[in-house]
Amino acid sequence: MLHRALFGSLERFIGILLEHHAGHLPFWLAPVQVVVATITAAADNYADDLIKALRQRGIRVVPDLRNEKIAYKVREHSLAKVPVLLLVGKKEAQAGTVSIREYGNPDAPTMALETAIDLLASASHSRLTRVFAA
Repeated sequence: MLHRALFGSLERFIGILLEHHAGHLPFWLAPVQVVVATITAAADNYADDLIKALRQRGIRVVPDLRNEKIAYKVREHSLAKVPVLLLVGKKEAQAGTVSIREYGNPDAPTMALETAIDLLASASHSRLTRVFAA
């Protein structure tokens, strides 16, 4: 019997990488880069437009349009170590802005939609450790 380990070294490398980063992969390497979470159902259409714009720019994004409290959604995605969480509600939809919560950063600044998309797109193609550095 011949022994072949075609993916053995790749599996070990992924294991070492996950161990080194403690499960929190950098933004450019994370399988899910952004989660768009809605505060209220009134912002679902705005969130859908935001998701389409992010996907057009090559960002790996997942929607969270469930009818749950926003604190629950934030905690759940923080435990999953998602690098960036975009929060949208009725106020953000009317103003054309988005609230940004980066993993490990307690601040949640609000910025214009196009500015946020441009920053996320540039960070997904570079090796930055933080997207919205202060």
